[in-house]
Amino acid sequence: MNKVVAKALNREKVFVVTGAAGGLGWALVQALVKSQAGREPVRFALVDVNGEAVAARARELEQQDIDADVFAIDLSSEEAVAELCARLRALYDHVDLLVNNAGITHRSLSTQTSNAVIRRVMAVDYHAPVELAQGLLPQLRAAGGCVVNISSMAGWMPVLGRAGYCAAKSALHQYFETFREEVRDDGVRVLMVYPSFVATNIDANALSGDGGRAKHAQSTIGPVRSADWMAGKIVNALVKGKERLFPWDKTLLGAYLYKLAPRLFLKQMVRNFRVELEVGRAAEAVER
Repeated sequence: MNKVVAKALNREKVFVVTGAAGGLGWALVQALVKSQAGREPVRFALVDVNGEAVAARARELEQQDIDADVFAIDLSSEEAVAELCARLRALYDHVDLLVNNAGITHRSLSTQTSNAVIRRVMAVDYHAPVELAQGLLPQLRAAGGCVVNISSMAGWMPVLGRAGYCAAKSALHQYFETFREEVRDDGVRVLMVYPSFVATNIDANALSGDGGRAKHAQSTIGPVRSADWMAGKIVNALVKGKERLFPWDKTLLGAYLYKLAPRLFLKQMVRNFRVELEVGRAAEAVER
């Protein structure tokens, strides 16, 4: 085989994963490592707000003879995201995979949620994925790479106590559905992932309306899947070249119901998430 061709076939792949220190992000890294066993060498760019935790994850990969670079970044900062893109462009001439996994949520009524909380949720869940995809577009084009966005079924239908989160995930959906068609001829792919309820730190660390930690328990519908289970589904969809991954559970039925019979859906949604109204009303009573 021609040496130039052999080098191109065996070049190191570069996978950029945000929110990589734990939860679904780390589960995805592990699933990707497993899927690449015996194939081209892989280098991971691990991005997370927790510098110590993500550095520890890099050491775990290095023990498996897998190269990893660490980036401790607060993705709610536009300046920090721009700096991250510049650093990634300087390090890598190609990016095979960009996984926009990092996310935050809130559990608070819209009328009791500060502008600062809404802006932070939008910054991490919408603006950062957009800015990373745009900032790394030359590298994605060079590799014929793929952008994986971890969205949510909350982007398809309203959920009490999650107005800002629903808005961010809805915006993410609309942006990248358009982006996909605009870069398709460049060989860049987009996989949109719409999980329902997954056991990760995003809900454990949910914000309250004033920016603190939400104190009441998360309301759920249907099974709460493990991060490892979800990561396996995502990597399988990625290997198969899928463009969207939906959950086959009650949340998908809810999305259809919202489109076909919105009033009925809203009544059921209020019934299932009534605790959000009760917590909100109790907070208002205390303030009075």
